[in-house]
Amino acid sequence: MAGKTLELLTVAATIAAPQHGPWRVELADPSRSVMTDFNETSVVRVPPTQQVDEALEAMRHAGVRSAFVIDDTRDVVLGMITAYDIMGEKPIRHLQTVGGAREDVLVSDIMDPADRWQVTHLDAVDHATVGVLLDTFATLGRTHLPVVEGADDTLRLRGLFSAAKVLRLTEAARRKARK
Repeated sequence: MAGKTLELLTVAATIAAPQHGPWRVELADPSRSVMTDFNETSVVRVPPTQQVDEALEAMRHAGVRSAFVIDDTRDVVLGMITAYDIMGEKPIRHLQTVGGAREDVLVSDIMDPADRWQVTHLDAVDHATVGVLLDTFATLGRTHLPVVEGADDTLRLRGLFSAAKVLRLTEAARRKARK
């Protein structure tokens, strides 16, 4: 606040609105506009040995629907787990295979392992539109698309695209395109 003094609010103020209105984007908008950027937003981190319902509670507490599984000893990403994974059929299928009770199901048992992810690089994100991103989700058949940056030997997880978020934000634009 250097050079600017504090003052009392003496007039009615309005709230700045996004360019396309609240919570909406157009298909031609830059794909980065719908990316969760980990330079701006912190992520929920869970260990692979955590019980799945405890991981779900950590996500609820943070107000998110996914968490990254982190190997604390090496501080590397092992995978991702979503609320849908935990509340869906994955724990049941796991228990049908190995037996036991729900309390025995760990994050590592049902997570989406990082070595199976298809990722995109940040420089590709900077050249893509939201429409291209939607096409990519349709082609991949996945719910999330991680964004990495750096050289191949020192990749850093930089952000994440969520298909559900993109579909929600583009609903009006997709409806208009179908007409």
